[in-house]
Amino acid sequence: MAAPAARSWFPVLALGVSLLKCLFIGAYRSTDFEVHRNWLAVTHSLPASRWYHENTSEWTLDYPPLFAWFEFGLSHVARHFDPNMLLVQNLNYSSPSTVLFQRLSVIFTDLLFIYAARECCRCVQEQKASRDVLNRPSFVLAVLLLWNFGLLIVDHIHFQYNGFLFGFLLLSIAKHLQSQHLQGALLFAVLLNLKHIYLYVAPAYGVYLLRSYCFTQDNKGSAPSAPVPPLPLQTGPLSCLLGAQRLGPLQRAGQEPGDARILAVESREDAGIFLVLSSTGHYSLFPLLFTSAELPIKVVLMLLFTIFSFSALWRLHSGWGALLRPLEVVYLLGLVTVAVACEVVFPLSPWRQQLPFLPLLATSVYCSVGVCYSFLRLYVSLLREEKHKQP
Repeated sequence: MAAPAARSWFPVLALGVSLLKCLFIGAYRSTDFEVHRNWLAVTHSLPASRWYHENTSEWTLDYPPLFAWFEFGLSHVARHFDPNMLLVQNLNYSSPSTVLFQRLSVIFTDLLFIYAARECCRCVQEQKASRDVLNRPSFVLAVLLLWNFGLLIVDHIHFQYNGFLFGFLLLSIAKHLQSQHLQGALLFAVLLNLKHIYLYVAPAYGVYLLRSYCFTQDNKGSAPSAPVPPLPLQTGPLSCLLGAQRLGPLQRAGQEPGDARILAVESREDAGIFLVLSSTGHYSLFPLLFTSAELPIKVVLMLLFTIFSFSALWRLHSGWGALLRPLEVVYLLGLVTVAVACEVVFPLSPWRQQLPFLPLLATSVYCSVGVCYSFLRLYVSLLREEKHKQP
């Protein structure tokens, strides 16, 4: 039976993570902070016809029009905090009021992500009735989504609006899981008009909709032959989105939008794939926060999230064998070695001045192995599953 619509623990999880995000308001922020401040100024100060031609700043507007209108809406709230942030010529402007507004805007727009996570949790099958909330798949999924380490550091420290965008993606997936395919397709279309990089997911969505909605609707209307069975979501966008990465080889691997998590709470094999991909991808985000003040934050947050992921998924799938294969365990232990070498040993070595990008290179190469392996294992798993289904 699917998880009930309302859980007393869900608001607590959502409120807790929102309060945690508030603690990062004064933390380090990347150039993306200035990028979005400039977009606020451009969309507020200039007519729409000039938005994509304004180049006073090097950070020109390069997102689809719907995101530009999103910034335009935010700008009308921003003027009540500090109107000077909306001046195009105020490059690198970061008054305390500006910082407060932009940080709060990310936290506030994350409400869509929270709602989408709730909808996904409603779709999870509760395979065993347990009074222990830690043994409930819906609770585990809620924690894995809401307390996503990658989103926390990329959106609320580094600075981005990925939670807002992932909200549309997750909500689209939830609608497909609820057999509301037209709503799911509409939400995905909105997402494409917010950020064009999600175009690479469009083929998977197209195939899934054709097989699971369009062809079945045609058969219901006129075709005398047996209806085409709909594809399970695992072979459609859910699995194809497993690594829905967005910001390049470092950032994207750690921010899978929850689709992998949905599979992980319901399948032991998918749980193992998720643990490798999540651990690898999340560590690949470490170079984004390179200042010493953020080192304890990223280490503690990742440890807490990783420990919970391993322990919670092990409890859910206990009795069904090990989640990880021996080679995967060795690889993850090697990840610890790379982390110690890059974060502790290298900064104290004489190579720090001569080869400053060596840790980034080592992290990228090592993590790429784990990400590629996770995808290959996923594809093999899907092919094996389809083969077993054939008569």
